[in-house]
Formats: sequence, C-alpha cells, structure tokens
Amino acid sequence: MIALLLRGIAPVVFLGVCAGLKAQPVLASPTRPADASRAMHGQADWPTYLGNKARNLYSPLAQIHRGNVARLEMAWSYDTGEKAPYQTNNLILGRVLYTVAPASRRVIALEATSGRELWVWDGGRPGQVGAARQSRGLVYWQNEQGGERRLFSAEGSYLYAIDPETGATIRSFGEDGAAHLGTGFDDLGTTAVNYNTPGVIYRDLLIFGVSAGSPRGIRAMDTRTGKIRWHFHTAPLPGEFGYDTWPAGYDRGSISANDWSGQALDEARGIVYASTKTAAPDFLGAKRQGQNLFANCVIALDAATGKRLWHFQIVHHDLLDKDLPCAPVLLTVTHGGRKIDAVAQGTKHGLLFVFDRVTGEPLWPVEERPVPASTLEGERAWPTQPFPTKPAPLMRQFYTEADVSTISPEAQALTLARIRNSPNFGPFPAPSLRESIMFPGYNGGMEWGGGAADPDGIYYVNVNEIPWFLQMVETRNADGSPLAPGEQDYRGLCAACHGLDRKGNPSIGFPSLIDVGQRRTRADIERLLVQGAGMMPPFDRLRETQRRAVLDFVLGVPPAAGRAAKAPAAAADQAYPRYAFTGFRKFVDQQGYPAIKPPWGTLNAVDLNTGEIKWKVPLGEYAELTERGIPQTGTENYGGPVVTAGGLLFIGATADQMIRAFDKDTGRVLWQAKLPFGGIATPSTYQVDGRQYVVISAGGSRWGGPQGGKVVAFALPHSPAAP
Repeated sequence: MIALLLRGIAPVVFLGVCAGLKAQPVLASPTRPADASRAMHGQADWPTYLGNKARNLYSPLAQIHRGNVARLEMAWSYDTGEKAPYQTNNLILGRVLYTVAPASRRVIALEATSGRELWVWDGGRPGQVGAARQSRGLVYWQNEQGGERRLFSAEGSYLYAIDPETGATIRSFGEDGAAHLGTGFDDLGTTAVNYNTPGVIYRDLLIFGVSAGSPRGIRAMDTRTGKIRWHFHTAPLPGEFGYDTWPAGYDRGSISANDWSGQALDEARGIVYASTKTAAPDFLGAKRQGQNLFANCVIALDAATGKRLWHFQIVHHDLLDKDLPCAPVLLTVTHGGRKIDAVAQGTKHGLLFVFDRVTGEPLWPVEERPVPASTLEGERAWPTQPFPTKPAPLMRQFYTEADVSTISPEAQALTLARIRNSPNFGPFPAPSLRESIMFPGYNGGMEWGGGAADPDGIYYVNVNEIPWFLQMVETRNADGSPLAPGEQDYRGLCAACHGLDRKGNPSIGFPSLIDVGQRRTRADIERLLVQGAGMMPPFDRLRETQRRAVLDFVLGVPPAAGRAAKAPAAAADQAYPRYAFTGFRKFVDQQGYPAIKPPWGTLNAVDLNTGEIKWKVPLGEYAELTERGIPQTGTENYGGPVVTAGGLLFIGATADQMIRAFDKDTGRVLWQAKLPFGGIATPSTYQVDGRQYVVISAGGSRWGGPQGGKVVAFALPHSPAAP
C-alpha cells in the first residue's frame, strides 16, 4: 500500500511523443514496404512503443547483421542526471530521439545521431505530484494529412498536450492544456489514476488502459480535445455481457481488472487487442465469487467504438496476482496449410496462448485442467484453469526435489529442507494459511517486456524462473479478538507489499516502513497514501478515519484507548477481510541467489507455425559463479527483445548490466557490452544518414548496485569516407 515511501515522488507515467524539428515522421508500421524503402535510403524510425502498433518488436533494418555485429561500439550517451529505474522504450522519428527521465518524468528530445539535447518539457502544473511510476514509453500522433502533430505526456493524473517544436504545453487541449485521466468513469467520478505503459493511436483516438487506481476500463481519448470518445468496462455494468460473473451488489469501485500492460492494434481491420490484470484484491476472492470477467483476459475490441468482438479468459477468478504481464503481439503464421493472422499472449506462468486474431479461436486446443481447491473459510478457487496443448510451457511448471539448487552444498541443503517444509503445488496453488513455494513466481515467466516476432512466424521472449513464497494469515489476534483498526487496514491493504513486519522488500521496490516517521513527515506520508507513488496505487478513496488509523499504525502511534475493543466482531468481519497476504517474499539462498536449480532466466524462440520450441538458452550470468566453474545460470530479467532483418536479437534486461546480440536462428551470443547501469528496458533500433543505431535506457536494476539514468546508443564504426 504505502509502496516506495523511501523513494522520491515523480510525475507519472503515460507519455506521448512527436517527431519535431523538420523530420517527416512515418506512421506506418516498420514492417511495411514504405518503411523498408526508407531504410534502403538511409532512414528508418522507431515510431511507436515496442516498434510498431503490432507490438512485435520487429525492425526491417539489416545494416547491423550476424557478420559485423561484433564490431558494435558505443556511439553516444546522454545522462539525464537522475537515479531511478529507467524502463523507457525510446522513440525515434526522423532525426530526433524522445525519452522520459526516470525520476522526474521530464520529456526530453535528443539529436538521434549525437545525443545532443534539443529541448526538455519539465512538467505541467506547478506542484502537481503523485502517481509516480516507471514510464515505459511514449505515444506519438499526427493527423492523416501530416500537418498536425502532438506530444502527450502525463503528470500526476493529468494528460498534457505539448508542442513538439518548442516543448510548450498546448493550452487548447483539455482544460488549459490538461485532461484528467480519471474523469468519466461513470459512478466513480474523478479519482487518482496511475499509468506506466503507453497506449496506441487509431486515427485521432488515443486508446489506453489504467495501471493502478480504482477506475477500471479501456478507453479512447480524442487526441485534439482530450474528451473520452468510448469506454469499455472491464468490470461490466448492469445489462452488459459478463455482469453476472460478479456477485450481485459487489462494490464495483474496488474491482480494478485494469489493462496496465498495453495494447496491440490491427490497423487495417480496426481491431485493438488488450490484456487485463487480476481483479482486486489480488489474493482474496471470497467477496468476488465468480469467473470475474473481464479480469485476466485477452480482449478484441472495435477500435472505433470500443465494442467487444471476442475475449478469452486466461485465468479464471484469479487469486494469485497472475495479471497478463505484457501486451499482445500480432504476427502471421502458416497453420493447417494456410496463412493466419494471429495474436500471441504470454503469461506469468510461462504459457503462451495463440489465437486467430479475427475469430478468437485458439490455434491449438486449450484444455481446462483441475487445480487445487482452497482451504480458507469462504474462499472458493475456480476448479479448473486453461492450459494450451501447444506450445509447450516455456518454463518449469513445478518445483520438485529434483529442482533444488546445485550451486553449492549449503544452497542444496537449504532448498531441499524448505521444499519439504513448504511444498510447491504447481502454477495454481490455492492461497492457504500454510506457507508454500510459489513457482512459477509472481514476476514471471513472461514479464512486462513482452515478446518479439519476425515475419517468419517465430516468437522470441525472455522468461524468469524464480521461486517466491505464498501464505495468508488471519486478520485477528490469536484469541479471536479484532485487531486495532489501523492494523486491520494495514494487513488488508499494505502488508502484501510492505510485509506484516513492515520491513518491506527493497530488492523488488517495496521499502521498509520501520522508523519511516524519522525519514518523512506525517503530512508527506499521508500525501503519498492519497496520491500514490512508485508501484503503490493511490488510496484516495479511503475514509479519513481509515487513513488516520493506518498512519497511526505505521508511525507507531497507540490507538485511542478502547477503540479496538469497542469494534464488534461482526462489524470487523464486514469492514475488513478475514485473511491477508503476508507479502511478496522471494526465495533466495544464503548468498542471495535464487533458491532453485538453474536456469534462473532464459531467452526462447518458438516457431508458432508448428507450435514447437526452436531453441532455449540461458540469459545473463553471474561472473563470480562462472569463475567457480558453474555453468551459465541466467539471471532474473526485465525488458524485452528486439528482432531485426539482420538476423539478430538485441536484449538488455539482465542483472549483470549487459546488453547482448543473439543469432535469432540459433540463440548464440554474437556480441555483448557492459552498460553503465542495468538496462532494465526494451531497446530500440533506428537508422539516420545511412547509419543504424541500437539504443537502450540504462538506469539500474532491481538487484541493488549502482543506479543512474543514461540513454546509451551503439553503432558500427564510421567508415573512413563517412561524414
């Protein structure tokens, strides 16, 4: 709940971009012939988040290829001067690169050949704070005639329109240049909203989802006025399809089921594809019994109207935070002797679902298989979950005694003892009062970096194989008496991130709250609680009495005498959940390495024409383990791969702060370079003046070590005749 209190607040999230200067931006996908032609003439852009609206991270550039990639060198770098996780997938249009500073969320325009700063947008409303989350990219729009161009950037809960030539706010957009992103959510009114993944442009519509905050839905905003043109309810309203998959009278303000991971667009057909998250609360479903549409779904919508065309729910009645972690990927495959336009969706549990993007039919049968039942009073886990028969899982689906760590005798003994005490029940354990090992883990499998796909129908994706713990606790004292109100709220709302002991988990971005009152004022903490920050959603809808009680508990202020005793048990049951999640706890050995037999991270190629895994290799390494003679382990990884016509896959993502180029046909490493900070972002590639560049945001990792905020670009050396 009070996530990232130790970090500074930074403006949000959802950012857009424009070419600016005198470049002629190209709106077509990089896979189209027009862009291939531009590439032949020395220019090729990276015009949208993840390269194109199909979100397939493919580039037609081939100047850098298998034969010369080993000669890549750093061409330039730019220092934002900030230190924070830096997840931006940078855009390049014409001769200009656009990025988002990792802490302040300033939008920065750079000369794409040198990194020279051209202009900086420092923000919209003075003092506007809140909803500070990692920005993963920008959105660019121009009208069909090419004369009208706008840059969109979010700060707090407001979306701004910016002049790309000057960096000035366009005051005719919204109200004085800003449109509140929480308006128009029917019964919810104007609320605090968080965004971190950019939306997609269809004609003059900006289609987007929400990453956190109470509003739920997928919406389209007019790029000129900031008005909402359509709204698809991911928690259906009365009379809408799926409404009966929720309990009658359920508090719809707490449902969530947002689309935080992004969208893909079939522009020719006018279909947008979205992937949604768990229905809140993530680990408690007793009060939301039912299938819970449209949580955990791939949804195909008419891009012009928001009308549902088809959907597929990948997790029913989710109790395990199994959000769909990445945007759908559009590609074309040969299946059953014919060409099929398909959409592929990765999952946190390492399964890959592939559908006909027009009909929604799976390319291979999907089986509903039994999963464990819940032992918590009042909780009913869904009895089955869907499993595709092809492709095979891209990671282990169980942690058994055969999977205990092999990197040292001490690690082997520890992991063997723990698996015997806290067994694993596969990808869908039912939350219980008994501790178990959660594997596949909360952070993937696949993660927000997503997958890439080439024109041959091959899908490439990086995967984590990291174990975590799962356990629920009672929200009452051992004698059955109710906890003090502040502690009840803390357990129900905050403990999942900061732990029951308030020690947090700084390694994954959840800071300790021990002695937080010595580092921040009560007013600062309350402001963060209301507005949100980092990975923490805003809790602006809490009653003032709840807010005060939580703050008292966190700051160690004793509750008013007799207040807890006066709360009757029946009232407590109604106001607070019976159980609380003990928090995100990673399972590591005595030295801090993942407590499981390697590999801990892999890069995979899957032939979606046949459904067969083509190759799998470890991604990343720990030099100290390699020196001990331990085979390459791979590391936990965040950020996706880019595939090019030059036969290469470029990816950072790893704990060893490297960026690498792999042969896309074999998985062999052909080049690697050390980054100044961890490259926990998806690279971009572009070409200007006949020279191809690969660029990545480098700001540090989730595993400690140095942090910064640099944009780093690589290219082949200039030839002697080059300017």
